[in-house]
Amino acid sequence: MMRLRAYPTCSTSLLRTMRLDPSLRMPSEDFAHSHICECFHCPSPPSEAPHTHHPGIILGAADGFSFSPSTRSLANNHLETLPRFLFRGLETLTHVDLRGNPFQCDCRALWLLQWIPTVNASVGTGACAGPAALAHMQLRHVDPKTFKCRAIELSWFQTVGESALGVEAFSYQEEPYIVLAQPFAGRCLILAWDYSLQRFRQEEELSAPSVVSCKPLALGPRLFVLAARLWGGSQLWARPSPDLRLAPLQVLAPRRLLRPNDAELLWLDGQPCFVVADASKAGSTTLLCRDGPGFYPRQSLHAWHRDTDVEALELDGRPHLLLASASQRPVLFHWFGGRFERRTDIPEAEDVYATRHFQAGGDVFLCLTRYIGDSMVMRWDGSMFRLLQKLPSRGAHVFQPLLIAKDQLAILGSDFAFSQVFHLEPDKGLLEPLQELGPPAIVAPRAFAHITMAGRRFLFAACFKGPTQIYQHHELDLSA
Repeated sequence: MMRLRAYPTCSTSLLRTMRLDPSLRMPSEDFAHSHICECFHCPSPPSEAPHTHHPGIILGAADGFSFSPSTRSLANNHLETLPRFLFRGLETLTHVDLRGNPFQCDCRALWLLQWIPTVNASVGTGACAGPAALAHMQLRHVDPKTFKCRAIELSWFQTVGESALGVEAFSYQEEPYIVLAQPFAGRCLILAWDYSLQRFRQEEELSAPSVVSCKPLALGPRLFVLAARLWGGSQLWARPSPDLRLAPLQVLAPRRLLRPNDAELLWLDGQPCFVVADASKAGSTTLLCRDGPGFYPRQSLHAWHRDTDVEALELDGRPHLLLASASQRPVLFHWFGGRFERRTDIPEAEDVYATRHFQAGGDVFLCLTRYIGDSMVMRWDGSMFRLLQKLPSRGAHVFQPLLIAKDQLAILGSDFAFSQVFHLEPDKGLLEPLQELGPPAIVAPRAFAHITMAGRRFLFAACFKGPTQIYQHHELDLSA
């Protein structure tokens, strides 16, 4: 029998010995226990040489490894985990012995737990040594479906130098874009992806002093951008075709929109409409729908209440609007008879600055932002939004749900602390902390949006007292 005199690396020697030449065995003088532990993460050296007791298996001397063309024994070797794909390509296996090892039944063992019931061989598995919840359970009885071995992470990618109050993602001519509402720079800034530099670049800017919201709408070759402004009147910009630039089209409801604070896009009876929340006592939240080349007032809502936010959503198959204001609890309106009618208000929701909704598992959830006190998560029960969860949120102006890939996230911004990213746990139906955003820290965030560019997913954080930060979304496989 040939003896191996040198082992260049853990992976090379292991694969050569176990897969390329099953007749080789590993003498203790050439393959020390410390080298085995480097491969397999042993907790401590064995006090004495382990032994195997299976007929037809070649003993591996003091290290306890033993092999034949159809069998593999790693029994009694103080192994906590095994390299992934260790047994790949060994179709002739009839017996594998893993007993006597203190396996950690965590994500590192996921591949092994998935492999055991699929292999056409008898496997002596032994029991888990940890974690505590699985200690002493036989490996073959551990359900790999209960393992959560996928994680996500948001890491910094790029900074856009100016502060912003709003950020929106949109698609035009099958190309994704981002538009930022930058009040101090006095513009709506449109960003596109630079495929050469692999970063975001400026595509176009619209002059919009004191802008608070830039809301895009693409209709075939035409592109509209509503620029809601605190002073000077809100404007609608339009691009008739892709080969032209955006240009001012009309001033929007100058006698009704005196101090806009938010704008949303919705579709009513097959027609696109904008709804603009107005925060002045003399103005009113206004619904503007397309009529001919422009958008004109169709209905005034909620006058005298100083609305700070509007959210468009669908409940029970009908369009709804949810208005948050400085003077009362959020009020829900539903589309009925060609206009919005008040349906109800939301109990236990005082001092709500803004609302955002999301859907998960067939349910509609609502994120309510509170600057003082706890922000809240509510769920629609068919007739009312009911309280589901409270989250501490001192200094919050935004509580934004986002669906990125298959991850339902919600980001709670803060003016006085780190902004927190939460992840919806499907089993619990609750938001669980995921990570803090930063570094670099985002300062006074006001809006978040996500966009996919060239197969990569990005999160934009628009900040009122600092530059806009861009983060990239990563998926991590903890079982690798």
